[in-house]
Amino acid sequence: MITVHHLNNSRSQRVLWLLEELALPYEIVRYQRDPKTMLAPATLRAVHPLGKSPVVVTDDGQALAESGAIVETLIERYGNGRLAPIAGTPDAVRYRYWLHYAEGSAMPPLLLKLMFDRIEKARMPFFAKPIARAIAGKAKSAFILPQIRQHLNFMEGELGKNEWFAGDGFTGADIQMSFPVEAGVARGGLDAKRPKLMAWLERIHARPAYQKALERGGPYGLLT
Repeated sequence: MITVHHLNNSRSQRVLWLLEELALPYEIVRYQRDPKTMLAPATLRAVHPLGKSPVVVTDDGQALAESGAIVETLIERYGNGRLAPIAGTPDAVRYRYWLHYAEGSAMPPLLLKLMFDRIEKARMPFFAKPIARAIAGKAKSAFILPQIRQHLNFMEGELGKNEWFAGDGFTGADIQMSFPVEAGVARGGLDAKRPKLMAWLERIHARPAYQKALERGGPYGLLT
């Protein structure tokens, strides 16, 4: 039995979705974020030294971390030709690119946006507020927001070539890309002005496996 160490409002929701797409049996061990810090509980360190989620323990007892590596490994082991293009094809190259792009390039500016938004809202001595807000505002306007726009425009353009990120068929790359695109809606300004991305979101939300994963994983809302 596959075990998913699942943190609320996190990347581990993608793993539940993948397992539903593969129709694999699994069990969930749930963890809740600290309501003040929004960090994962220390108990996750007993599963993986970094104390991050997702962590998946496979049926042979091997612990897997990093969502991209989890997606790729589970599809290789259990996919039987599903959710990945044929090796050696151009779509296979695109597939691997998007698996890595999701966290390597798309998420960093979105994470920075989250951090600097919190700095602007944080409680601090009154004399420090104008300074902190000025620094945060400058960082966002000069670097973070232009980076987010650049990435969203890039994704929009790529979805203008194919219905799915790795080609004409739905793959694990679309599962991996769900988190940065959802984050783009939550805090990156993604809306109907980029219709290809919004239509892609509608398609993934309509998938029965996506909906089943939400039922099993619980309410899902990205941090803002």
